[in-house]
Amino acid sequence: MNENAKIGLQRQLKPIHVWAIAFGCIIGWGSFINPGKKFLPNSGVAGTAIAMVLGALVMVIIAFSYAYMVPKYPKAGGEFTFTKACFGKVPAYLCGWFLVAAYLTNVPMNSTAIGLIVDGLDGSADLLKFGFSYSIAGFEVHLGEILLASGILVLFGVLNILGVKKAGFVQTILASLLATCAFTLCIAGIVSAKAKGVNMQPIWGFDKAAAIAAAATTENINDFAHVGTQGVLSAILATFAIAPWAFVGFDTIPQAAEEFKFSYKKVMLILVVAIAFGCFVYTSNNTVAAAALENWPDRVMAGDWVLLVAAEELLGDFGKVLIGVGVSCAVLSGIMGFYLASSRLMYSMSRDGYLPEVFGRIDEKHGTPKNAMIFCIIVSLSGPILGREALGWFVDMSAIGASIGYFFTCASTLVTMKRDGDGSGTLRAMAVIGVIFSVTFMILQLVPIPGLSGVHFGTESYLMLVVWIALGAAFYLKQRRQFAK
Repeated sequence: MNENAKIGLQRQLKPIHVWAIAFGCIIGWGSFINPGKKFLPNSGVAGTAIAMVLGALVMVIIAFSYAYMVPKYPKAGGEFTFTKACFGKVPAYLCGWFLVAAYLTNVPMNSTAIGLIVDGLDGSADLLKFGFSYSIAGFEVHLGEILLASGILVLFGVLNILGVKKAGFVQTILASLLATCAFTLCIAGIVSAKAKGVNMQPIWGFDKAAAIAAAATTENINDFAHVGTQGVLSAILATFAIAPWAFVGFDTIPQAAEEFKFSYKKVMLILVVAIAFGCFVYTSNNTVAAAALENWPDRVMAGDWVLLVAAEELLGDFGKVLIGVGVSCAVLSGIMGFYLASSRLMYSMSRDGYLPEVFGRIDEKHGTPKNAMIFCIIVSLSGPILGREALGWFVDMSAIGASIGYFFTCASTLVTMKRDGDGSGTLRAMAVIGVIFSVTFMILQLVPIPGLSGVHFGTESYLMLVVWIALGAAFYLKQRRQFAK
């Protein structure tokens, strides 16, 4: 460990800051853009609601293990630290490396949504469509989009470097505005006569590819609807399988454990509240998007921003402003929170010799892992270059990384309880269930199961996974001498 790393992180985070980090990480661009891109076609209103509620319940079960382990190991690194103490060095490296994928991929993922936000809000002005452009997977990437997204990534990276207290304050404002926008839209959907239950059909979603190929419309969309036991199961699992991605963020709390300025006894409450808020926003946004539009299947197949159209239908121009503010806060709070989590995890891994020592240096003036943060900024700048089609690829990478982190945390809880002779039967049961669900998530994500469409990785995601494993192996070979010390 280098001398600079001994300076240590500063205890400046209050409970409201930590809630804002967790909630802001859980709710990113996906809750505003995915109703039309993934949730409604894959799962419909009913399938998405069931999947999100089930996913939230599973996350609360897993949260019991986090609440138990944080006071045991109140250090930056979270799951990586737990795994090292309970299973040794190589499993810890495996867990830590995939957690970096879970956290760090969320930063470029949010950044690629910035161009989509501006494009949806500026009408026909096309403010960012200037300069050179190129196409990736059928989507145009413009210089203007790259410049704006890159500027925001650098700005929020610098804010993280300037101190955790400043970052926590900004994060709290963003998360509070995000929650306000989501609740306002929900109330509008409840009181407006334009939002109707009949509009939600088909409630289990439909086969989007087949419908587009057949030039289907809302009038005959039920011909392509998910029906029967297999169809309903596919609809639910298509969204449930990415629950680790949807709720990734509550588990960032242990990464900042060295910076808590409050009792660790409050961790469980903060976890549950953040997960509950996240579940509400996902479910509410998706339901309002369908209920407000009679022709949402047409909108989905046309590639429209369905939630934005729905908000305009309900509230006019104010609805457009509401979505603009809400999704901007979601994206920015996601960037801020995952920057913090990624840099702390890399700092912890470097401090223990798992990554090059340069990542373990603390800035003397600001008390933050400056070099780790700079690395995160550089990697994140890939998002604007790859463009918005990369969103789905990043979702899959984040989901598998989070699932691995959940697995090791729950397994570490079982080992620690046995070693220390404490904990309750309820906690043991929760940890066992958490292990089972973590393995289930990994199987659903990685293994193609006949009859279940839209659940497992796509080709590009498998390729990204191979690249990430190869990069991790390279770091491992470089640092393995440090492991032996």
